[in-house]
Amino acid sequence: MQPEPGANGTAVTEFILLGLVETPELRPAVFVLFLLAYLVTVGGNFSILAAILVEPKLHKPMYFFLGNLSVLDVGCITVTVPSMLAHLLSHKHTVPYAACLTQLFFFHQLAGVDCFLLTAMAYDRFLAICRPLTYSTRMSQTVQRTLVAVSWACAFSNALTHTVAISTLNFCGPNVINHFYCDLPQLFQLSCSSTQLNELLLFGVGFIMAGTPMALVVTSYAHVAAAVLRIRSSEGRKKAFSTCGSHLTVVCLFYGTGIFNYMRLGSAKLSDKDKAAEIFNTVINPMLNPIIYSLRNPDVQGALRWVLLGRRSLA
Repeated sequence: MQPEPGANGTAVTEFILLGLVETPELRPAVFVLFLLAYLVTVGGNFSILAAILVEPKLHKPMYFFLGNLSVLDVGCITVTVPSMLAHLLSHKHTVPYAACLTQLFFFHQLAGVDCFLLTAMAYDRFLAICRPLTYSTRMSQTVQRTLVAVSWACAFSNALTHTVAISTLNFCGPNVINHFYCDLPQLFQLSCSSTQLNELLLFGVGFIMAGTPMALVVTSYAHVAAAVLRIRSSEGRKKAFSTCGSHLTVVCLFYGTGIFNYMRLGSAKLSDKDKAAEIFNTVINPMLNPIIYSLRNPDVQGALRWVLLGRRSLA
C-alpha cells in the first residue's frame, strides 16, 4: 500500500529511523546490550512456557494464560528489537513505507492481546478466590480458549483500524522518525494531512482497548482484596496475596508505560524520554515478566529447575 502524493506532488516511500543513539561510538555497546536483553527475554519466556507444558502442577487456568502471555512477550520484543539491531549494525537506517505499517500493525496486535489477556488473568484470580465453588465450571478449558480467542479478535480489529487509518494520511516530507520503530505518535507528527480524526480514533479506541480492561482489573482486585481480608489465617492471606501480587505488578508496569506513551500526543515534540518509556514497554517489561512470575512461586521455580537443569523438585 503506497501513500498518496502530498501537496507538493511527492510522496514518502520510506522513513528514516534515528534509533536509540546517534553517536556512532555508542552503537556497539547499545547493540550488545539489547542483543543480550533480547536473548534473555526469549530464553526466559520460552523457559516459562516449557515449564508450564511439562509440569502437571501447572496445568491450571492461571498458567494457561501465563503461557500465552509468554508467547506474546516474545512476539512483542521480536517486532521491534531485531530490526533495531540490524539498523545498529548497518549504515542504512531506512524502513520502507509498507514495512513501517506492517510493524505498526503487529505491534498493536500483540500489545492489544496482552491488554485483554491481563484482564482474563485478573478475572481468573477473582473466580479462584471469590467464587471457589464454581471456579472449575466458570473457568473451564472452553472458557479459557474462548477468552484467548476473543482477545486476539479484538486486538486484530484494533490493529487493523489504526493501520488503515494511518494509511489514509499523506506523508510528503520530512520522513525522519526520532525513534527506533514505527508507531502512531511519531507518524502523526510527520503527516502533512490533518491527524485530528486519527488522534480522536486513538483516544476513542484506546478507551475501549485499555480503559475498559483496566476498569475490569481494578474491579476484580477490589473484590479479591475484600475477600482476602476476610480470611482469618495469616498464612492463607499471605498465600492469596502472593498469587495476585505478581500479576498486579505486571499490570501496573504494562498500563503505566502504555498510558505515558499514548497520552502525550499533544506535545509539540516527542523527546528522548519517550524513547526511554518505549524501551521499558517493549524490552524491559517482556524481560521482567518471567522473573516476576517465578520469583515467589515455588511450583514455577521447581518446573524451571526441571526444564533448565533436568532435575525435578522433590516438593
